[in-house]
Amino acid sequence: MNRLFRRIVLAAVGLLGLAVLALSCSSCSPIYVARAGWAEWKILSARRPLQEVIQDPSTDEATRRKLLLTRQARAFALHVLELDAGDSYTTFTRLESDTLAMILSAAYPDRLEPKTWWYPVVGRMPYKGFFDHEEAREARAELEGEGMDTYLRPTSAFSTLGWFSDPLLSTLLRYDDVELVETVLHELAHNHLWVPSHARFNESYATFVGRVGAIRFFCGVENRTPRRAECRQARERWAHYQGFSAFLDTFIRNLQELYARDDLTREEKVRARDALFQATREEHFQAGEPPEDLNPRVARFLSRPLNNAVLLSRMRYYHRLGDFQAFLEDRGGDLAAAVRDLAHGVEDVENPFQLLPETGGAGAEGGPGG
Repeated sequence: MNRLFRRIVLAAVGLLGLAVLALSCSSCSPIYVARAGWAEWKILSARRPLQEVIQDPSTDEATRRKLLLTRQARAFALHVLELDAGDSYTTFTRLESDTLAMILSAAYPDRLEPKTWWYPVVGRMPYKGFFDHEEAREARAELEGEGMDTYLRPTSAFSTLGWFSDPLLSTLLRYDDVELVETVLHELAHNHLWVPSHARFNESYATFVGRVGAIRFFCGVENRTPRRAECRQARERWAHYQGFSAFLDTFIRNLQELYARDDLTREEKVRARDALFQATREEHFQAGEPPEDLNPRVARFLSRPLNNAVLLSRMRYYHRLGDFQAFLEDRGGDLAAAVRDLAHGVEDVENPFQLLPETGGAGAEGGPGG
């Protein structure tokens, strides 16, 4: 979640001269960078070893149990999935609020192209993070005044891609056990493999590793596990993710065909895309309500306001998940082997999605994405 924003923050921490930043940053103010760096420094400086917090008599039992589960998930990632986790998730940081930061994305309304911001060290990124909520809302209003689609959302976790020892944040303690394990595995998957300039592959790959890894963690060998409820939840959620991925890829393909039309003006494309949004809702909803058997992720997606910034955000995490599953099945369900082959294979291809079999899903060509 929001690895790119963390890299922006860490760039601020690593650069001591804010005067240099002011000269080299073309789209972010030195005040913004200083605030981000200070917030990140506070998170890192507040880290405590997991074992210390677990043994602390003042730690409540619910927190202790989640910390022990995190430690088990990390060991699983290292010894079963063979992920290079470094020292991440060996510490804990308690935050002052339930929201770590707000993430602002923007996109052009007549095409699936994100607005990007340039930062020192990490270059252009498709979103901007704010620790100050009011500042985030003001930035969103400014972009909307320029005619851009926007999407502002909270985040509760991060990965520094191995640059630092990432702590478990207190914001994750409210997750149920399946989501907590999935998140830990998702973030550690980024430590193990990150392909520069391919955000859509990186996030979809981590979604795949996190979701399938959670199934392996809770279901064990041949489902012989005392945690059958969590095993069932993990399987159901991965099935829902794959279903949503197939729906989204088809939806995006139809939208891209519309945006590619030369006979429509910008305004006509925007009206046509809004009509497509509405038609899709009507196709899947009954009397304005989603049917009980509708994929819950599809239902949630269609129940909320849609624009290109929202779509690009979803595309980063849900692209071609069925093809990742087919890649896994080609290796006999061995997730460690699948991760190993992906890590080795990306060195030989221009587009990492070329490594996946094309199982007939829309948008199989993949691409760097936003």
